Amino acid sequence: MSEPFVRPDAPLCIVDLHYDAPLAGIDARMAEHVAWLTQGYAADLILASGRKVPRTGGIIVIRGDAARIEELVATDPFVAGGLARATVTPFTASMAAPALAELLA
Repeated sequence: MSEPFVRPDAPLCIVDLHYDAPLAGIDARMAEHVAWLTQGYAADLILASGRKVPRTGGIIVIRGDAARIEELVATDPFVAGGLARATVTPFTASMAAPALAELLA
């Protein structure tokens, strides 16, 4: 078994989106939100994203310091449109599974 990847300087954030609007409003802006996510993936910032279960919001794992991520998240169509609020929780990835090492490099 490989040793876990260790890197004490990999700043990451968990973005916790909480829907403040009915799902019909969320669904109406979903294409814009997905386009925003796609830009984040293309910029090599977003590592993972998806819906909460039950569907009350979403989670995004994103690389970068909290101030930068808070600015970026403010441009998410859900947040900018007042449909959702976001909590940004920074953390430092000091260990990760070997399969994730390339994502954190």
